[in-house]
Amino acid sequence: MITFLSAVLCLVLGYLLYGKMVDNVFGVDPKRQTPCYTQQDGVDYIPMPTWKVYLIQFLNIAGTGPIFGAIQGILFGPAAYLWIVLGCIFGGAVHDYMSGMISIRMNGASLPEIIGDNLGRLPRLVMRVLALGLMTLVGAVFVTTPADLLSTMVPNQGFFFTKDFWVILIFAYYILATLLPIDKLIGKVYPLFGVALLIMAAGLAYGIFTQSGEMPEITEAFTNHHPKSTMPLFPGLFITIACGAVSGFHATQSPMMARCLKNEKYGRPIFYGAMITEGLVALVWAAATIKFADSLDVAGDTPYEKLINVMTIPETGKMSPALLVNAICNSWLGHAGAVLAILGVVAAPITSGDTAFRSARLIAADFTHYKQNKVYKRILLSVPLFVISAILMAMHFDVLWRYFAWSNQTLSVFTFWAITIWLSLRCRRDKLPRMEVLIALIPALWMTAICTSYILIAPEGFSLDHDFAYAITCVVVLSFLGGFITWFKKI
Repeated sequence: MITFLSAVLCLVLGYLLYGKMVDNVFGVDPKRQTPCYTQQDGVDYIPMPTWKVYLIQFLNIAGTGPIFGAIQGILFGPAAYLWIVLGCIFGGAVHDYMSGMISIRMNGASLPEIIGDNLGRLPRLVMRVLALGLMTLVGAVFVTTPADLLSTMVPNQGFFFTKDFWVILIFAYYILATLLPIDKLIGKVYPLFGVALLIMAAGLAYGIFTQSGEMPEITEAFTNHHPKSTMPLFPGLFITIACGAVSGFHATQSPMMARCLKNEKYGRPIFYGAMITEGLVALVWAAATIKFADSLDVAGDTPYEKLINVMTIPETGKMSPALLVNAICNSWLGHAGAVLAILGVVAAPITSGDTAFRSARLIAADFTHYKQNKVYKRILLSVPLFVISAILMAMHFDVLWRYFAWSNQTLSVFTFWAITIWLSLRCRRDKLPRMEVLIALIPALWMTAICTSYILIAPEGFSLDHDFAYAITCVVVLSFLGGFITWFKKI
């Protein structure tokens, strides 16, 4: 309990202190007109109330990430608490804030254009392909996941309420959410779902203090407790928990809200604050999950083994975090928990899928310079994205998810390096202390190490010996650092 409470306090202080510092480093200008006024088009560039932008941003970046990721991440042990807290404050919140605020300064530009302007033509091209690929992967993943769950929750009536029925219905919603002005559907639905997700987290937080079961403390954080994973703690944990700490997907979402923000002074509560909120949600789920598992009378000598067993589908032998979500919400939150569980495992992924497609449309519009003020223009860009996503849905979910997880964190690597270059050039231009660049450089190096080591070790990568992979990772990271220092001295 001491570890959990300390982690919560650190996240709050992180927002108040480090968040303020990051705000100062960026150099907020409250008098500067934001893109929602200078580029207003009634579709994507629309001034929206700050509270609504915050809730939409929170749900855009959250979805099931801070729930499913935290549930699977706590299997590695209380090191998950450390990664959520430190990753969120010094990594994810900086990543989300800077990508959103730089987008504002670039008239609402999408992520590939931000990266291209700072890293060059080749990274711009790579990021256009990677970002569009990631968005369609997210769309495919978050059609199949809720469709599978809904088909098991609701008895089918012939074709009705089957998986195919739900896939069609969810896809129809995605089409509407992608094509309609942002304030017509997303702006009305998201705040409600965002509040529901926060209420669920608050209920579980209360359960952490009132329900039986023990939680591991930080002293157990430096060994891998995962009963089954062949992936070592580093980098396994840091890929598993993405949305609660650092997630490249977020940088595709922040520019979408940058087009609706009324004033730069609201950037910290919306971009940095939404990420800290997500970190709190992830922290609650990690702590509640392991405490709930410890209280169960199921097979297992440790709470981690019990957690594996309670999440395993007997018929297939595969893990499903949705089983745990349903069990803990019903047990701790009663009838209201059953409703919230459905929102958590069904509505949350849907709200990630729809904004993924919308982001993909905006990314494509930016690099084709194809205005989106007419419906038929939005349809022309959206149809190919939906077709590709429908093809991807034929792939096995586990395969989709593994490649999504790595490409997601790789996206954050590109984003951090773009932010680092942007800050470096700003420091030179405005004669600011060069040490300010460290707020982006350190997480850029860290995420480079994580993604490099993961692809070298993972079975879907090169499956190298761990020590050899770590040695290569060190060489890669030092090469990036050396190259940056050489460039930095010249500017």
